[in-house]
Amino acid sequence: MSGSYEFDDVIVGWENHPFYTSVLQVMEKAGRAIQLDPNVYNRLSKPKRVLYVSVPVRMDDGSIQVFDGFRVQHNTTLGPAKGGIRYHVDVNLAETSALAMLMTLKNSLVGLPLGGAKGGIRCDPNKMSRREKQALTRRYTSEIFMLIGPDKDIPAPDIGTDAQTMAWLMDTYSSQVGHVVPGVVTGKPIEIGGSLGRVDATGRGVVYNIIEAAKRLRLDLNDKTRVAIQGFGNVGYYSAKILANVGCTIVAVSDVSGGIYNSKGVNLEELRTYIAQHRTVKGFPGGDFVSNDELLELDVDILIPAALSGQITEKNADKIKCKILAEGANGPTTSEANEILFSKGVFTIPDILANSGGVIVSYFEWVQGLQNFFWSEKDVNNKLWEKVSHAFNRVYEFHLSKKMDMRHSAIAVSLEHLSKAMLYRGFFP
Repeated sequence: MSGSYEFDDVIVGWENHPFYTSVLQVMEKAGRAIQLDPNVYNRLSKPKRVLYVSVPVRMDDGSIQVFDGFRVQHNTTLGPAKGGIRYHVDVNLAETSALAMLMTLKNSLVGLPLGGAKGGIRCDPNKMSRREKQALTRRYTSEIFMLIGPDKDIPAPDIGTDAQTMAWLMDTYSSQVGHVVPGVVTGKPIEIGGSLGRVDATGRGVVYNIIEAAKRLRLDLNDKTRVAIQGFGNVGYYSAKILANVGCTIVAVSDVSGGIYNSKGVNLEELRTYIAQHRTVKGFPGGDFVSNDELLELDVDILIPAALSGQITEKNADKIKCKILAEGANGPTTSEANEILFSKGVFTIPDILANSGGVIVSYFEWVQGLQNFFWSEKDVNNKLWEKVSHAFNRVYEFHLSKKMDMRHSAIAVSLEHLSKAMLYRGFFP
């Protein structure tokens, strides 16, 4: 009975899940601003293709555990599907479908010839050995093999996965087709076709967007600029590191266990070393303990939620005190909270713009792999800046002309581009 209930929990009722319906609501409102063809909206309101797979893995104790896995392709009008693979205990069909929809909109917004996809496995990678994670990845790859490929669907890392995960996925796929296919995934190690600049790309993109926002808001980025970051994984760490290099003071960071606050600034390298030893922020002696909820409500200039979705809601939006909210995570702010923040004058850089750096450099990696011609890190970062600044400017101009918040402006700009492409291609049959 418990197995049946768990299966229902990840599959049934996905269309009514709050995260999925929240994305739809934002898209519907943005669509009204550009008089979006209702037929286009109806098509975008559901994913193109959904695959559920069971992923059996022989664990280190000899038992076989079966995990739930997904790959969702939302839309492929602009090109092959593109999106990360997430290993997390809360992965379900609704979340994966919503994230795939956001990937479609993100790729369209920043002008990439890619569609949107997302994948995931419901598991706790922190409790799995390297051998178990490798077995999980290879079996999952074999189960979704028919959907992925460099001209069909290109996965990338997400929460709980990394370059090593992508290497296993690439190797499994390549073994099945009989030759090396570096373009089947992005976010790979440099040695097997990864791109320079990919590791810090998402965090770097967050910072590039903050720099663009600060210009418009006449906010000087210096040592008096206070920054708090919820989530200290890849995105949070590199956002913090690059902002610190710009001159800002990182006063608070957190992970799932809670966070630390230091009004004079957190020593990021000491914290990084501490986390490598203890696998948590908790207990770090270089600051005072602060909960994740308290971190969001700190009096700072810049707040970067870079953890999970649904962190800022109508319950705590009134307590947010930052000037710039840059969404490093996907969907950290609910639609209700977004309205409150806009009315308070908080300048929000929405997720599909703020964290687009990762998919932009993933696109660069894909292109380099297809050409077998690789760029310098300086070239990658310069091209990333061009893409981010161009997209930010388009959204900001729409925001000013329509007097609409940045979130709906970003979706509207994305839909303008995507809907034209869909209408040109027409409806089949």
